[in-house]
Amino acid sequence: MIKFLHLSDVHLGCRRYNLDERTKDFFRSWHDVIERHALPNSVDFVLIAGDFFDRRNIDPQTMNHALAGLQLLKDAGIPVVAIEGNHDRRDAVSDYSWMRSFSQAGFFYLLEPASYEEGRVELSAWDEETRRGSYIDIKGARIFGSHWYGTSANSAMTLLSDALRDTRDEKLFNVLLLHTDVEGQLNRPIPALSVEKLKELRALVDYVALGHTHKRFELDGWAFNPGSLEACSIDEYREERGLYLVEVGDDKKVSARFVNDYVQRPFQRLTFDVSGAEDPEVVHAGVLETVRREARAHDADSDRPAPIIEINLRGHLGFKNSLLNLRRMREEAIAETGALHVMLKNQSVPVEYAVAAGLDADTSRKERERRIIADLIARDNRFRDRADEMAALVLDAKEFALGDRPPEEILELIEKKLSARPEGARDSATEQEAAPSSAALGALERNAQQAVGGQLSAASND
Repeated sequence: MIKFLHLSDVHLGCRRYNLDERTKDFFRSWHDVIERHALPNSVDFVLIAGDFFDRRNIDPQTMNHALAGLQLLKDAGIPVVAIEGNHDRRDAVSDYSWMRSFSQAGFFYLLEPASYEEGRVELSAWDEETRRGSYIDIKGARIFGSHWYGTSANSAMTLLSDALRDTRDEKLFNVLLLHTDVEGQLNRPIPALSVEKLKELRALVDYVALGHTHKRFELDGWAFNPGSLEACSIDEYREERGLYLVEVGDDKKVSARFVNDYVQRPFQRLTFDVSGAEDPEVVHAGVLETVRREARAHDADSDRPAPIIEINLRGHLGFKNSLLNLRRMREEAIAETGALHVMLKNQSVPVEYAVAAGLDADTSRKERERRIIADLIARDNRFRDRADEMAALVLDAKEFALGDRPPEEILELIEKKLSARPEGARDSATEQEAAPSSAALGALERNAQQAVGGQLSAASND
């Protein structure tokens, strides 16, 4: 039986939000995984599928963090096999990197394809004297390394498949370390390795140890991505992350148990809608009430790290942004929760700019146009209660104009709609005072045309 740990994206040295404590978070996760899961389980080896470091140029503290964990594994006789990721790969004009230095010093085996010649990938066996190689045999497993291929991952898979076909050993359990995005696993439209291309390797390797994407996913019980050990930003706070403890039977059957039982910094994102708040104090009180009701309070007596919390202000703000005391809100939120850090983002829209806010990108042009015109009209308190009715009138007038109807018919339409007394209408004098003139409607139409153009342009860019 073979037993190993598969982890990736350790990102040692990562510093976020200008907090020294965040750099320590990545070390604590790395060290805790070794002490809780590598050593007690007496694994045969540990795989690191790229991005061991957060950047190729590391500082002394990061080097010490790496050594602290690697030395524990070395003392326990547990070999570590790694590949470079996009964050820690060597510079294109240099043969040197910290990953290669740690490998040369004997702390892990850095696997790399030997060369690309005449449209082929060359894979060479590990040479202990030069401490270089593309694959290594450990405890019944043959482990292959690969490069960070970026946007060329799809074309690289064909070359890699040919090389694996010539170097795999059917008697051994064949493993491939691969640092790449995989289609269908991202929330953003960037090039990724297609599942179809990845499956070209299915007949050649028994386990694909993926890295790069900072969330856990699995494909067909064969390709596994554990995610990053620690969240690199609050945008990843909902993603499941950890490592795999893998056991392989004599029949090469894989049992991969996902593990996330180790120290991780908790994150939380809160939202408060400022719409309708009369003054800054109402917003302040509402934010603090949301924090008291929803935020994770840190238990000072617990070993668990204090949370990092992001608070987003959304909606329509009825006064100037400058009147909000964000610093005071942040300080009081920290006092309430004991959080390590609180980020307060004002993403609200001042009411004077609140035109068609909140519409989805797939909202129809007709509805987007109607909403823009209604919001423009509603800025004038005299017409606020009739904004929807007047927006419909503007659009009807527009249709008449685009249909080359004579000006007299357009004027008749406007006068007819405005003369209709809605339920609960005021007396004629008041009604006449509140009704907008044809000139005012024309100005609204011109403003609406400009606003519609901007909104539709933004929607198409989205």
